[in-house]
Amino acid sequence: MFVYSFLDWFFIIFHLLVVLFNLFGWIWKATRLWNLYLLILTGIFWFGFGVFYGWGYCPLTDWHFTVLEKLGNNTGETSYIGYLINRFLKISVKASLVDSVTLISYLCALVVSIYLNVIVKRKREA
Repeated sequence: MFVYSFLDWFFIIFHLLVVLFNLFGWIWKATRLWNLYLLILTGIFWFGFGVFYGWGYCPLTDWHFTVLEKLGNNTGETSYIGYLINRFLKISVKASLVDSVTLISYLCALVVSIYLNVIVKRKREA
């Protein structure tokens, strides 16, 4: 059980860092390109693998929810963000709202990252 408890906290911390980097990694010039790569990878999983596993598929979520099942905790959540809100804030938010805010946040971060990595970079080089 210790291994699963450790993995539970590992996934909480690691996955939260991935989410935060997706949202804000474009802020620092040194991490902008890595941010764009991670956003593209996230999109490939959400929309590409989502065709086979369901929209918004994320392997980190899948693995973490498997760990939680081993711990006897069936979250009943389909969204990782919804799971975090429920687990730590003890608030149950409609899945459609969580999915909408998550998608809009992702798309905003993607647009900003593309703008900074492609358009601004081209302007500097010209």
